Amino acid sequence: MRRLLSAAAIFLILGPLPGTEQRLRVMDRASQRIEARPLVYPAGQTGTLRFVRGWRLVSPNTMFGGFSALALTGPDRFQIAGDNGVLVRMTLTDEGHPRAAHIGTIASPTGGGRYKSQSDVESMLVDRQSGRTWLALEGLNQVWRLDPTLTHVESRRALPEPAWPSNSGPEAMARLDDGRTLIFSEDAHSDPRGREALLYTGDPAAPGPAPLRFFYDAEGKGLVSDAAPLPDGRVLLVHRRLGLSPIFTTILAIVDPADIAKDAVVRSVAIGQVPAPLADNYEGAAVMRRDGHTFVWLVADNNFNAWQRSLLVEFELVDLPDSKKAAR
Repeated sequence: MRRLLSAAAIFLILGPLPGTEQRLRVMDRASQRIEARPLVYPAGQTGTLRFVRGWRLVSPNTMFGGFSALALTGPDRFQIAGDNGVLVRMTLTDEGHPRAAHIGTIASPTGGGRYKSQSDVESMLVDRQSGRTWLALEGLNQVWRLDPTLTHVESRRALPEPAWPSNSGPEAMARLDDGRTLIFSEDAHSDPRGREALLYTGDPAAPGPAPLRFFYDAEGKGLVSDAAPLPDGRVLLVHRRLGLSPIFTTILAIVDPADIAKDAVVRSVAIGQVPAPLADNYEGAAVMRRDGHTFVWLVADNNFNAWQRSLLVEFELVDLPDSKKAAR
């Protein structure tokens, strides 16, 4: 995601939030230590979005943070990518302790160094069967496919012309059950019909047919920050809206892929928002089924600001509105 210029303006006006620390960090890009500090918030509240558990993630590694994409590779096993090119893998124990943690960087297509614009990962897919990973990079307006070891870029493809603005490009990506892939722009072209989005029938990182273009009208929910498929075939969208109290409001909604057609305007149904005590800049989402229930994990981008947090939270999704189209 772009560096939230309006949020920066708010920070300049307000200054550091109460209780935050302003310290110069010692540069450390080697540490593999991650600490998960439990969030104190009552679980099982009423509403569609019911808090289950959550943590604030911290590490002495100065690359750790800026998280903008999230994938589940197994039960409580996470792969998290940041808009600075960081790639984190870890498993959380039942007690909430990270283990098998690894903090690294995404592979480079050329094998050389990268600038920030060449590492701005905003969304991620992981295929559990093949182990491959797909990344959507905003600065480059490209989708990459990485091999199972995450050390080699197997294929990459640019978004079609006209190119999306480099700071408003591919922000959310979701793989449907039939293999098609949805990619939502953050704020491309500000078309009066809505924000541009694309539907790929094949691998979005490999040569193939041109994607179908459509428009998403968020109807005031904010800008899309990530997407994740639901078990019934619909897609969960995470929206981010800026304000003053709280600065970040996260609204979750459901969109039905059956509504998508060439140049069509697609809308979603809001299902709830993250409670104010847990509010932060959520940019990554992953959905899973467990014991017959549906859960969503969200990860927050701290923008490497002392007044923001790298949060990893889980909510149960209950009493979702019925789907009449997606199951067809």
